Amino acid sequence: MLKTVTVIKLSSGVNSTMVLIRSFLIILLGLSIPVYASLPTTPLRVAVAANFAPVLEKLLPQFTQQSQIPVQIISGASGTLYLQINHGAPFDVFLSADDSRPKKLQADNLTIKNTLKTYAYGQLALWSAVDELSLAQLSKIIKNNRLAISNPNTAPYGKAAKETLEALKLWPHVQNKLITGININQTFQQVRSQAVNVGLVANSQLVLNQLTGTVIPSEYHQPIRQQLVILKSSKQQTNAIKFSQFLLSDKIQQQIQQLGYALNLDKKKNNNEQLK
Repeated sequence: MLKTVTVIKLSSGVNSTMVLIRSFLIILLGLSIPVYASLPTTPLRVAVAANFAPVLEKLLPQFTQQSQIPVQIISGASGTLYLQINHGAPFDVFLSADDSRPKKLQADNLTIKNTLKTYAYGQLALWSAVDELSLAQLSKIIKNNRLAISNPNTAPYGKAAKETLEALKLWPHVQNKLITGININQTFQQVRSQAVNVGLVANSQLVLNQLTGTVIPSEYHQPIRQQLVILKSSKQQTNAIKFSQFLLSDKIQQQIQQLGYALNLDKKKNNNEQLK
């Protein structure tokens, strides 16, 4: 029995041109991956931020069973995927780890009208593979330990980590002790391997791996609003809309929360407005 879901993982490198060339080759090769004979021959291509890719893999069997639409996941850093979209990568849907890149694509008229939606709210967590930690201990911990965060200039979870450290008045004291990952997945692996004792990671990574950390209160950083758009270049716009509706359904939104994300405030707001 052949799979209805295929996964391609893209790495973030220093040479963005080489990343683009390798990515296009991988995507084109992926188009030849066989799926069920009764399903459409071309899978729906979903470009997804690395933090959400493992969650999407868990959710997709429900979608393919329900819709009979095969899906190909291309996962990577939001910035890398955004760059590829601007260079014409053949994606149908883009699930970013932030709201700024989907909005830029919308502003550049590269998306279908009214498809910009919030599919998840990320949660940041303090975690160590060695000790159980509380947020109150952080100022003491960083005196003798390095701290892993993702790049605050390019990664949404890194930006939230910096904002948290600034809110706690710790940013000036911790900058020379930071170990900065390319993305939140690299940061998680640095802490999990104990190369770094302490890190600020995505709570969903902990939940998926049956680990426990301390969730950072939302008031310490700007919301990690993760948004999606359907791309105007897509030749499968009807299937892409079905996928978006699936992801935003009450049942799937509840499952996303159970997998380590916060309540989708945008969806709750929209539901309340519809009831008025």
